[in-house]
Amino acid sequence: MSAEVNAPHPASKARVFVRRLTSTTLLWAAVLIAMFSGNNQVSTLVFAGLISVLAAVGLLEFYHLIEKRGLACFKVTGLIAGITLTLAVALQSTGQFGPATHPGSTNDFELAWLAIFVLGLCVRQLYARANPAGLLAIATTLFGLLYVPWLLNFFQKINFFPGLNGNGKYFLLYFILVTKFSDTGAYAIGSLLGRHKMIPRISPAKTWEGFVGALVVATGASLVYVHFLQDNLPRMTLLHAVILGGILGTTAVLGDLIESIFKREAGVKDSGRFFPGIGGILDLLDSLLFNAPLMYLYMRYVLGLGGPWFSP
Repeated sequence: MSAEVNAPHPASKARVFVRRLTSTTLLWAAVLIAMFSGNNQVSTLVFAGLISVLAAVGLLEFYHLIEKRGLACFKVTGLIAGITLTLAVALQSTGQFGPATHPGSTNDFELAWLAIFVLGLCVRQLYARANPAGLLAIATTLFGLLYVPWLLNFFQKINFFPGLNGNGKYFLLYFILVTKFSDTGAYAIGSLLGRHKMIPRISPAKTWEGFVGALVVATGASLVYVHFLQDNLPRMTLLHAVILGGILGTTAVLGDLIESIFKREAGVKDSGRFFPGIGGILDLLDSLLFNAPLMYLYMRYVLGLGGPWFSP
């Protein structure tokens, strides 16, 4: 009886929302300091360091989910590879390996690095005598590298996008804010008005009302941001703001659902306990990881930034 009396009550939705908002605000305040510091060298070092920490912790959480599922992976090898990949892309995109005059130069560099890593994983399996599941270990380790640090590197590619005279950080801030407003809209509207479940077998809390809330809030945030900072966003118009707001709002929800699949298969509620009210790094980054490459591709191929005829 006493155990039932003393059992903690589950946190209310309002308290969970406050915890999530506080943790998110503190983290992205650190990101803003890294992006908008007056000293370019300090900004670059802090930003690259932050991305590397996020990659390392996110990878550890992902490999933990893999182990919870009872699958094999090369955790240490993948962790080392993920950290070196993020640091190498930071050096490449900031011109430390030569002038980064075109977005494709960083992509080519990263692709070469990934090819070497795949070969390295195969060599690693040659010496893993106690691991009979070599193909599985290689696949899970490589997917973890692609899911976390490779997708995170698009943050750096946006921030250090060549030819924007430092305005890449405004595109990065735009994509982060729109994505997070999408998450907030989905959670708030879904909690207040949610009645119709989206995919209950994957995420019982997600509703179609929350999805509509994500789209509306993301698009509204996109329009407000572009309206006030359009001078720092070359070729971004209000029409692009509507289109991108809808795209990022939609894929933010999809990214959250995909991470829910991983957690459900591993039998856990959160990927970790790094942030109160949120969970782990992957719980915070799930929607951002899928939106980062879309933002980069939209900048490069729809807005035409960094192309041969582009001039800021």
